[in-house]
Amino acid sequence: MFVGAWERPVKASVYVTLLGGAWACFHTNPDQASFEAALLERSNQLGLLSPWIRSATADGHVQNLVKLRNDGQLHHASLGLLSVVYRTDYDPDATLYEAQCSNLSARWRELPQRMLDVGFAGHWWILNSKMKDYDVNEDEFKHLPAHMQVTSPPSIQEVERSERLHKESWFAVTVEEEEKETKAVDRKEESISEESPIKALKEEQTPA
Repeated sequence: MFVGAWERPVKASVYVTLLGGAWACFHTNPDQASFEAALLERSNQLGLLSPWIRSATADGHVQNLVKLRNDGQLHHASLGLLSVVYRTDYDPDATLYEAQCSNLSARWRELPQRMLDVGFAGHWWILNSKMKDYDVNEDEFKHLPAHMQVTSPPSIQEVERSERLHKESWFAVTVEEEEKETKAVDRKEESISEESPIKALKEEQTPA
């Protein structure tokens, strides 16, 4: 084996990389407990938000998974390098004939239609994708024009301006300029009030 690896280093490197990747995937393959923990965490995240703010996609997916789990219809299957979570029609602990008869159980060929999530490299990918922007309710913006429904990241100038304004908000508010403006307005009003009686007296003395 060592002689072959010395003679063909590229091929040996590819094999070692594949074996190392397979071992890492097998070692980080999530189990059922990790899925339930991730589901509980996502449910708590949504529970902290108002129903008017939650994403309908994320909330509906998580509520469906929680209902299936409570009904005993959520199951986990490890495939070595990855895991899948799928639903069944009945709880296996139920005493119904349909639940206990092996001939009526779900077939493996029906697994793609029943699959709800895929666990790979320590992550549950479908659950994470459904939870993207879970605090944004899409129904609030569906009546807006198309150009207002799309947001773009801020430019560097906008970020720098926001940071500058944020730093300036830390400084104490100075009222010197405000006092100067107030004094100027008061002086102007006083001069106008003094001029108005003189003007009225002149108008009375002026012959018609």
